[in-house]
Amino acid sequence: MKTATPVLVMDGITKEFPGVKALSNVHLKLYPGEVHALMGENGAGKSTLIKVLTGVYSIDEGNVMLEGKPIHVTNPLEAQNLGISTVYQEVNLCTNLSVVENIFIGREIVKRGRIDWKEMNRQAKDLLKSRLNLDIDVTKLLSSYSVAIQQMVAIARALNVSAKVLILDEPTSSLDQNEVNQLFGVIRKLKKDGLAIVFVSHFLDQIYEITDRLTVLRNGMWIGEYLTKEIDRLELVSKMIGKDLNEINENNRNVDSNDKVMEPFLQGENLSKKGNIEPFDLNIHKGEIVGLAGLLGSGRTELARLLFGADKADTGEITLDGKQINLHSPKQAIANKIAFCSENRKTEGIIADLTIRENMILAIQGTQGWFKYIPKKKQIEIVDEYIKLLNINPPNPEQLIKNLSGGNQQKVLLARWLITNPDLLILDEPTRGIDIGAKTEIQKLMLSLSKDGMSILFVSSELEEVLRTCRKIAILRDHKKVGEIDNNEQLSQQDIMKVMAGGNIS
Repeated sequence: MKTATPVLVMDGITKEFPGVKALSNVHLKLYPGEVHALMGENGAGKSTLIKVLTGVYSIDEGNVMLEGKPIHVTNPLEAQNLGISTVYQEVNLCTNLSVVENIFIGREIVKRGRIDWKEMNRQAKDLLKSRLNLDIDVTKLLSSYSVAIQQMVAIARALNVSAKVLILDEPTSSLDQNEVNQLFGVIRKLKKDGLAIVFVSHFLDQIYEITDRLTVLRNGMWIGEYLTKEIDRLELVSKMIGKDLNEINENNRNVDSNDKVMEPFLQGENLSKKGNIEPFDLNIHKGEIVGLAGLLGSGRTELARLLFGADKADTGEITLDGKQINLHSPKQAIANKIAFCSENRKTEGIIADLTIRENMILAIQGTQGWFKYIPKKKQIEIVDEYIKLLNINPPNPEQLIKNLSGGNQQKVLLARWLITNPDLLILDEPTRGIDIGAKTEIQKLMLSLSKDGMSILFVSSELEEVLRTCRKIAILRDHKKVGEIDNNEQLSQQDIMKVMAGGNIS
């Protein structure tokens, strides 16, 4: 392993936004001929660090050295010119243009005042063949190729500027296993060529397969740098989520006895969607809270979206109350009394310029149709009831929802779905980013609803609240369901973390 002289050093990097310290004294060293993983949960600071390195954000404190010389990158183009290139999760190329046009866009070869297509075609073909072992027709539209090939073209474009550092941000998120193997073959070749590669991924199996070294961030802080082969998975998970394996304590658990007889309600068999989630089975009983645990990117949200019809399954079937149903859209799910509270409350939940009342009645109004308008007096009666039930502040139904705190916005979204009186309530990270008081109220409400017979699918990154509220826990890793555990007083966070990391409960 080549470790003599790092090609790039970031030292003491600090970046603040109004009211938020996104990075605090963070370090990163990249060596030529190595693949370096950048690890951390949501909000750890990975994206901010990449944007600082590539000039999207300025640095408040700290310095960056490239090949031993200080650099001050002010924009992404300058970063590219210095040899720092990024390939993002969503391939940001123009699919309506040819492969060669995408590789050379903005830096076309001009001869006698005209674009030299013959030379560009030759260079593009040579670049793809020599650096990526890819032999394709570069004159064809990019849209005619698979996502995996488009990813390779994005890498080729990055390499076409004499890259010294290549940043791959979630490059495998939309690839199947064969496509991942193809990409890894390319990464290994680039590594042999001496390139320093940053690999950002939530797939632990891939991290241990392809990377040499890793840096862990948590809450904007540098936790440490490790050789991949010298840190085991459980220790890595522990560092990412900030739990000391020797000091985990379970308190105040409130779970019904597993001896309680429960009626089957929803059965999902062999459900899958290519690139999102591999085939899984999941049973939910009436009045049961089922937790989905796993690291960010493990497939929790993808599983939940399949059960709500937000994404259409490629395989499998769903049985509800003994009857097989097809869920091709959220409208069909709602008609079957399934509700979904998204983790992205700002983009998939609240409508900022509407009032509390208007946000709350959206779902119930949708079930009745827009031609059966709910009278405003009836709306106010419904909304007042749920404002009191959930202790929403301020208790003014005509207040714009954008003026509420995050916790109160979350309660309004909960109310929106509770008003529809669902049989299954899917909650995706309902307590993320809200204060402890609001978290406690939501957890108490979940337990109360389950005792009244409502089934709940609960997605959470906080293992403590999963253990406190859920009767059964399904565990996901790398877009696969890898385990299912009945909750009891003996089950610990460490047990769940072992399965998340690829082991078994001892």
